Amino acid sequence: MSTLRHPFEDLIAHLTRTSPLGPGEAARVVADVLSYFSEPVDEYVRRRHGEMKARGLTNDEIFPKVAAELRGRRVAAPELSLRQLRRIVYG
Repeated sequence: MSTLRHPFEDLIAHLTRTSPLGPGEAARVVADVLSYFSEPVDEYVRRRHGEMKARGLTNDEIFPKVAAELRGRRVAAPELSLRQLRRIVYG
């Protein structure tokens, strides 16, 4: 049996105690959440812009929303101006 510990073993144990998740499922949830929050800022901006554009929002609606979302990210992104957001999307 391996003596290597998962870096988030305590969190996985907590999830298995407080939810119906088994250890494998809890580990996958932790991995998914970490992956979600490790998305680089420029990829996040492009992804969210595309999602909102697909819903029919205009850039004047999108960029302030994305700027507000970035301020609320768990892993704080740098403060970006609306111009900087546009440059990430359009180059």
